[in-house]
Amino acid sequence: MRDIRDYSLLGRNTFGIDVKCRRFIDFDTVEEIQRVVPTLTEEDRPLLLLGGGSNLLLTKDFEGTVLHVGIKGVERHFVDGGILLRCGAGETWDDIVALCVKNEWYGAENLSLIPGEVGASAVQNIGAYGSEVKDIIYKVEAVEIKTGLIHWFTNEECDYHYRQSRFKHDWKDRFLITHVTYRLQESFTPNLDYGNIREELRKEGIENPTAQQLRDCIIRIRDAKLPDPKKEGNAGSFFMNPIVEKVQYDALHADYPDMPHYVVDDDHVKIPAGWMIDRCGWKGKSLGRAGVHSKQALVLVNRGGATGEEVVALCEQIRRDVKQKFGVDIHPEVNVV
Repeated sequence: MRDIRDYSLLGRNTFGIDVKCRRFIDFDTVEEIQRVVPTLTEEDRPLLLLGGGSNLLLTKDFEGTVLHVGIKGVERHFVDGGILLRCGAGETWDDIVALCVKNEWYGAENLSLIPGEVGASAVQNIGAYGSEVKDIIYKVEAVEIKTGLIHWFTNEECDYHYRQSRFKHDWKDRFLITHVTYRLQESFTPNLDYGNIREELRKEGIENPTAQQLRDCIIRIRDAKLPDPKKEGNAGSFFMNPIVEKVQYDALHADYPDMPHYVVDDDHVKIPAGWMIDRCGWKGKSLGRAGVHSKQALVLVNRGGATGEEVVALCEQIRRDVKQKFGVDIHPEVNVV
């Protein structure tokens, strides 16, 4: 365990925002969490529960305590028709995906190269290319901050929705996730119907990919359009794709026949926020030292030395422009602190 005062968070957020916190605690074991968190006082608050910092925008020094669970380790258990993989919250998410694909445990391959850690996957319900992590989460283990008691939550109890869970709302700052158990399958059914997956596979002459070929394809797609945070600070997709009523989409489609969409159910449609941002003329543009990535308008970037406030100002201007042009509200996926 590491317990550090006046700690720089520059290396703990992929946006590259240079701020500090009053106290930083990094846990290596469940026992450390149980021993320490019940001793936190009002002087230690507010609390910020931090994963890999890849879905975070810090706007100022944090006058409280940052808690990070660095628990490592992976355990596998075979069950009928699949594998239960219990992973420490501090494991890197993409390392887990790579491990699954290598061992022919299926279900996570479409979530390749998403940055962040295992614990955050269960908070955010990460998703990409037609898959969400809720589809494979079996159980979540967490320590209650107030009492130090261990709790186990089923998938259903976490109440997962698009980029949402109870950990982001009524359980916010109440639990520290220590382990997540995923249920993977022994048989492979490729999910190829989202975005340009099939098109990219055809370029390689692949019609029926293996899980490794599908993972490699998704990595190529992501690498081609998403910036490396080590070179240009960012938090990946900054905005959630809005879900609107079908009647509203039909009206928009009449004005914009090329507007892409994904059917959610009979009454709702998901519209790509990046497409609308691009149509508002923001792709590749900047506002001060914050900008919009030139290849993917959904990604806001730190051009160099940007403050969190500058990124927020860009975010709000983009939201206003999208609302004015399309009548659609878009909201940040990134946690703004």
